[in-house]
Amino acid sequence: MTSKLLRGRTLSFKSRPQARDDHASYVYEEDGALLIENGRISAAGTYADVMFKSPMDVKVVDHRPHLLMAGFIDPHIHFPQMQVTASYAANLLEWLNTYTFVEEQRFADAAHSARFAKLFFDELLRHGTTTAAAYCSVHKGSADAYFTEAARRNLLMVGGKVMMDRNAPEALTDTAQSGYDDTKAVIAAWHGTARNYVAITPRFAITSTPAQLEAAGTLAREHPDLLIQTHLSENNAEIAYTLELYPDARDYTDVYAQYGLLTGKMLLGHAIHLSDREMDAIAEAGSIAVHCPTSNLFLGSGLFDLKRLKEHGVRTAIATDIGGGSSYSMLRTLDEAYKIQQLRSHRLPPIENYWQATRGNAEALGLEDRIGTLEPGSDADIVALDAAATPAMRIRMETIGTLEEELFLLQTMGDDRSVRAVYVAGETV
Repeated sequence: MTSKLLRGRTLSFKSRPQARDDHASYVYEEDGALLIENGRISAAGTYADVMFKSPMDVKVVDHRPHLLMAGFIDPHIHFPQMQVTASYAANLLEWLNTYTFVEEQRFADAAHSARFAKLFFDELLRHGTTTAAAYCSVHKGSADAYFTEAARRNLLMVGGKVMMDRNAPEALTDTAQSGYDDTKAVIAAWHGTARNYVAITPRFAITSTPAQLEAAGTLAREHPDLLIQTHLSENNAEIAYTLELYPDARDYTDVYAQYGLLTGKMLLGHAIHLSDREMDAIAEAGSIAVHCPTSNLFLGSGLFDLKRLKEHGVRTAIATDIGGGSSYSMLRTLDEAYKIQQLRSHRLPPIENYWQATRGNAEALGLEDRIGTLEPGSDADIVALDAAATPAMRIRMETIGTLEEELFLLQTMGDDRSVRAVYVAGETV
C-alpha cells in the first residue's frame, strides 16, 4: 500500500450553502490534512488527528499556507475548440458557422485529435480542473482520442461523440443511424474503462433532425445511467430557429422532452432565456441548467438568471464552455458568474460559488460519491490554491482576515498562477 499525507488548510463542502454564514455546509481546517492511499482519500481532518491515523512511514507533503480543495469540475466544455477560443464574431450562430464548424472538421484526422487531446488535458490540469464533461466532434475518432488520453493519465472524464445530422457542413454531419451506432460503439469501448464516463451528446436541436433526437432518446432509454448533454436557449435567434424546425413544440425545452431526453441525467448548457413553464419542467425532470458566464458575455448571449432558477427549484452547474468561453480557469469563470449576478441584483456569496465548482458540479454529474469533496473514500483529485500568487494579490492578502475574503480574492484576481499543485488519483501532476 502506498500512502502520502497532504498538509495544508483544507476546505470541503457537505451541502449547498444557504447563506454567507452557513458554516454547517462546509468543513474548514486551519491546519488540516488528507491521508491518501491507493488513489483515494482514506482520512481527512486536523493534521494531528490524521497524522495519528497514518502509517509510521507515511510521506508528508506540506502545502501550508495554501488551501487544499477538491479539484475543479467543468461540466460543459468543447474538446475540439481550443483553436476557436477568442474568435471575433457578433453572436452565437455567426461564431458557429464562421469558426467552430470549420475547426471541428479537422478532428476527422486521428493524429490531429490525438495531439489536441494531450494539449486539452494539459490546459485543464494547469488550471486546476481535474474532471470535465466535454463535447468531442462528430467523428467517433475524436472521442476515441479523448478517452485514450484520459485513460493514459488516469483522469476521471466525461465525454461524448457529438450527434449532428443537419445545418452544418457535410463533412461535419452524421446520420440518425450512424450517430446512434457510433455512440453505441463509444459506450462499449469506453464507458467504465479506467475512470471514463460516456455522455449521449446531441449537439442541439438545430443540428439534429427529429429522427436523430429519437435515436438519442433510444440511447437514453437503453443506457439510463448515462449523462445526456446538449445546449438550450443560449441565444434568441437560436430559439426562434429551433421553434421553426420543431413547430409542434410548446417551447425549446419541450423539444427535448418530446424525445425523452429531459431527465435527471441531462446537462443543459446555457439555459438563459427560459419561461416559467420551462423552468418548472426542467425542475420537475431534475435536469441541470449549466451556467457558462464567460461564453455568455463574450458572445453577448444574455445573463443567466440564477435567482429565478433557484426559486423554481432548478438544479444548476457552472462551466467554462471553451471555446465560446474565454478562459479555462474555473476561478475566472466564478468571477464572471459573480459579476453577472451583480447585474441581476443578486448577491452571490463566494462560499456558494466554490461549492458549485466542486461538490455542486459533482452532484450535477451524479459523481459526488467519487469527486468534488475531500471526504474519506473520495478519489484523491485535489488542488492547492495560493491566494498570494501575484504581487497584487500578495498586497491585498495583507489586509484579508477571513476565509470568505480569501475566496473572493482568489476568484477575483486568481488564475492558473494560483494553482500551486494538482493531484490526480493521489499522484501529483
